[in-house]
Amino acid sequence: MATETDWYQELLEVERELTARAPESAPQPSLDRVRALADLMGGTHQAYPVVHLTGTNGKTTTSRITEAVLRAHGLKTGGFTSPHLQSLVERVTIDGQPLSAERFVQTYRRARPYLDEVDRTQPIIMSYFEAFMGVVFAALADAKIDVGIIEVGLGGAWDATNIVDSAVSVITPIDLDHQRFLGSTRAEIAREKAGIIKPGSTVVIARQVDEVRPVLTERVEQVGATAYWEDRDFAVLSRTATDSGQTLEVRTPSGAVFDGLELPLHGAHQAQNAAVALAAAEALLAPRQPLDPERVRAGIAAASSPGRLEVVASNPLTVIDAAHNPAGAHTTAQGIIDAFPGVRFTGVVAILADKDVKGILTELEPVLDQIIITTNSSPRALPADQLTTLATTIFGPDRVHTEPTLERAIDLARHQIAPPNGGVLITGSIVTAGEARTILT
Repeated sequence: MATETDWYQELLEVERELTARAPESAPQPSLDRVRALADLMGGTHQAYPVVHLTGTNGKTTTSRITEAVLRAHGLKTGGFTSPHLQSLVERVTIDGQPLSAERFVQTYRRARPYLDEVDRTQPIIMSYFEAFMGVVFAALADAKIDVGIIEVGLGGAWDATNIVDSAVSVITPIDLDHQRFLGSTRAEIAREKAGIIKPGSTVVIARQVDEVRPVLTERVEQVGATAYWEDRDFAVLSRTATDSGQTLEVRTPSGAVFDGLELPLHGAHQAQNAAVALAAAEALLAPRQPLDPERVRAGIAAASSPGRLEVVASNPLTVIDAAHNPAGAHTTAQGIIDAFPGVRFTGVVAILADKDVKGILTELEPVLDQIIITTNSSPRALPADQLTTLATTIFGPDRVHTEPTLERAIDLARHQIAPPNGGVLITGSIVTAGEARTILT
């Protein structure tokens, strides 16, 4: 009988097969291939109602909180977030638990003949992400879930997740990222992301900059959707930072007010994500089932978001965050100030070359006493010497250090540079966050 280790080795082989396809960082603007695969496998993408999420930052945390609240209300949930931090299977959850390597491999094996058929009949073979989503939809259908909480991979309209007919859509804050694929302005990016809003559906929209709001309004009116806007229809009424996270009071679109919510996540942005998640959960359940205060409290208290202002060690305080664009780095910096007032931080930073590197460093500079530049394992990582040159122009030469590997950089920060009672912040990329979690946890 195959052991867990055997299945893990099989999973690595499946990952090798998937990564041999076009990468998920190079999407193809078509839903034909992934729809053909899902149809061949029995319409697996239509087997359950879906909450579908897009945005620039906050998607994963909002997905996780939405799932936790719905699970607390008795629904069997299936989740999908992207990308992963450490293991491929952590992207897919059933009732909050990662899909087993065994289940993923078995589903992939069942899907492989259909993948071959789609590759044979379509003008372009399926990409990594398209093939992956075909397996995900099937795995969720096999689990007989009550609801899927599905995060887009990239963008919205042409993302492989957008074959779902979502009952509820969620738009988290939109900002500049992936401009090469989504557009050079916030309005252009918003237009792409608004493509997940389906005719006659409900959409929950987080607070947006002025440039984005008209684009989303136009899409809502165009497809006849019902929109709930943060600050107008729902809001965080109050929040108090605590050692373990924060205590919230939130108003939902129905007018219900939930107080005493103990969210075990740090930062005002996580309070916003919780409010968006509650609005999404309420939109899915209503009118059959109103949100129950005690179940809401239980769901919020059970929420987790690895790699998002995540405290992974003490002595010194060590925090991992997956911020990978300037807006995310700004949010991280504000979260550090909010959650750890008075703590002096040393940064360990590795960033991908196709990101706004200068923008990320500029946002981090005010909260870092020192910065250690390094690199991660991604082939897209900016070499440490180039990143050091850029960092020196922002931090000055006396505050910048360089280490060739992430592990050595973390060790230097934790054991030599971090001041007494200080902290270490490891950030710059989702890859950096994932590899730091492997090293430290």
